[in-house]
Amino acid sequence: MTYIIYAAAAVFEIAGCFAFWAWLKMAKPSWWLAPGMVSLALFAWLLTFVPSEAAGRTFAAYGGIYIVASLMWLWIVESRVPDRWDIGGALVCLGGTAIILFAPRG
Repeated sequence: MTYIIYAAAAVFEIAGCFAFWAWLKMAKPSWWLAPGMVSLALFAWLLTFVPSEAAGRTFAAYGGIYIVASLMWLWIVESRVPDRWDIGGALVCLGGTAIILFAPRG
């Protein structure tokens, strides 16, 4: 369930950030900011559902999922295929995410 929450949060965060990007860098109208802000609020709200005793650990583990989702956005929305360095970097980050999520804590 944690990965589903992280994946949904990543979509909302990327979409929200992209709305601001599009407004500033692609000359989209300012009304793009409203759904962007709603999307970013949904992202933050979703992360509160991750079962964790520490916000910082939740956010750190989410980082790897965000990176993979960002590369998928690059590929699907921006029509730019991630290169081997993108993929390798994402795998390293997912390894870090797994360590944070699954490390034995005492």
